[in-house]
Amino acid sequence: MTQLVPTLSEIAPAYDVLYCDLWGCLHNGKALFPEAVAALQAFRRRGGAVVLLTNAPRTRHAVKRRLDAMGLPEDAYDVIAASGDATQVAMLQGAAGRKLWHLGPGKDEDLFTLIPDWLQDQPPITRVPLDEAEGILCTGPFDEFTETPEDYRARFLSAKVRGLRMLNANPDLVVDVGDTRIYCAGALAQLYEAMGGEVLSFGKPYPPIYDFARNQLAARGITYDPDAVLAIGDGVRTDIRGAQAEGIDAVFVTGGLESHRFGADPANPDPQSLADWLAAEDLHPRYAMGRLR
Repeated sequence: MTQLVPTLSEIAPAYDVLYCDLWGCLHNGKALFPEAVAALQAFRRRGGAVVLLTNAPRTRHAVKRRLDAMGLPEDAYDVIAASGDATQVAMLQGAAGRKLWHLGPGKDEDLFTLIPDWLQDQPPITRVPLDEAEGILCTGPFDEFTETPEDYRARFLSAKVRGLRMLNANPDLVVDVGDTRIYCAGALAQLYEAMGGEVLSFGKPYPPIYDFARNQLAARGITYDPDAVLAIGDGVRTDIRGAQAEGIDAVFVTGGLESHRFGADPANPDPQSLADWLAAEDLHPRYAMGRLR
């Protein structure tokens, strides 16, 4: 049964490493949550390591620039592992061909420009129009504040008929930017797959991003007990199902994407509503809390 806990510090001593989601847990797309930042800093002060594990469809370098601009202190984390990093490896290794149609906003350009040293010897990727493409790299809608997956149905039909494989750089379906909910690459990939297209996904809950996170920890020389890893997230189909698939404990942050299900106060979920919903969804996080704090 899921244990509702008030703070991370109550359970932190049992864990060496945190895999912490960003959007909905550490910030809302516009501003950091001070209590969440303090919780991560406290975990590191007691000797733990923090991986910021995000389904952002861009590299960890771009994620860091954004977090720096938001004012996140560097003592709140050790490494960043982004869905874009894991996607980039597959892209550069030719998982969808060498001529790609990039479906996504310009802010995700770093996937094509910030190439890791160990992949510099790979043949180049060329971005081309859809009718010339061998595959698709999807990082989201072109205009994420106005477009929906249905806006792409005709183009997806053409791509499916031609057998184009899609690399999905962000399995999230939606995300909240402040008070505005927008579609992510995962919603586009979901439609393409439903239409019969082939999709490969790389962020949570899929294995590549967890492999990338472990490699980042190893590169920093951080050793830990693999059984003492805790995932924190508000996405049930990404953070929580990913943790279950990896066999690691999880904290479900109820005050994020699903907050409307658990009462009027996002910081203090109704225990019975939470228990009933988790049972109905066949979800079994070890812990839950209203906000990361």
